[in-house]
Amino acid sequence: MDTVLIVGSNSFSGATFADYALQQGAQVIGVSRSPEPVDAFLPYKWHDHSNFSFYQLDLNRHLDEITRLLRERRPAYVVNFAAQSMVGESWQNPGDWFMTNTVSTVKFHDELRKVDFLRRYVHVSTPEVYGSCSGFVSEDFPFNPTTPYAVSRAAADMSLRTFRAVYGFPVVTTRAANVYGPGQQLYRIIPRTILCILLGRKLQLHGGGVSTRSFIYMDDVCDATWRIMQNGRDGQTYHISTDEVISIRELVELLCRKLDVKFEDHVECVGERLGKDSAYHLDSSRVRRELGWQDHTRLDQGIDACIAWVRKNFEELKVQPLDYQHKP
Repeated sequence: MDTVLIVGSNSFSGATFADYALQQGAQVIGVSRSPEPVDAFLPYKWHDHSNFSFYQLDLNRHLDEITRLLRERRPAYVVNFAAQSMVGESWQNPGDWFMTNTVSTVKFHDELRKVDFLRRYVHVSTPEVYGSCSGFVSEDFPFNPTTPYAVSRAAADMSLRTFRAVYGFPVVTTRAANVYGPGQQLYRIIPRTILCILLGRKLQLHGGGVSTRSFIYMDDVCDATWRIMQNGRDGQTYHISTDEVISIRELVELLCRKLDVKFEDHVECVGERLGKDSAYHLDSSRVRRELGWQDHTRLDQGIDACIAWVRKNFEELKVQPLDYQHKP
């Protein structure tokens, strides 16, 4: 039974991947800086899993403890979802973003490259490093980050290139389109829209929702990440995306139709966020060609699952904060 260490296991992506890895028979160690949130946000608690252990440790403050845990448990794989992830908010406290996403992450990589039991490290990056781009871009598209968040992520990605070249570090990098699904934090556009409508509140739509995105269901991302973790080529980057593209306004309109409400009654258009990229669309042909992956959940189906999750957990979710809560 392989052991997988997941850093950032309380995040939506990390918690969903933990559940997926456990279903594949892995022994999973979860590490996150915050205590575990309510069960509605932890997909690995929706099933009966006995091979999961959680440690509340922060990359910024507990690197020694994480390194000790790493050496004691000797995981075959490490998958890192940990990051300060909000784009617009990164302008307000850019130092926090660089400390977590660059400095502490590079220090963690420096510890990882010294161990002899690691089969592969999966670095979960972001398409934000490309900046706004037209058409579907491949993995060798040049970096053009336009926000503190994106610059901080690009810096760690570039550092890993040097670790691969100098140390032969067994790293693979993933960049996924906009992920979504049951269990996602409420400040993200899909759960936030659903909950605002059910609570009778107005949703603020930045820039009128003209920017376009490709939304990928998290279960499909987990499948791709698992394949990349086990069989990806060291030093390679893999895009995980669908070919469906939709504007944020069209997405919110779709949610309104599914919940049988009028867009005008529940949405207020406000100014655009500072430095927001108008579009980034990823060409995912590499992971499809090399690893036989394909996405299975269409946006229409995935949204139905998200609505069902909110309705099922409504009493618990309605008392949770809708806005992003920053933690240095």
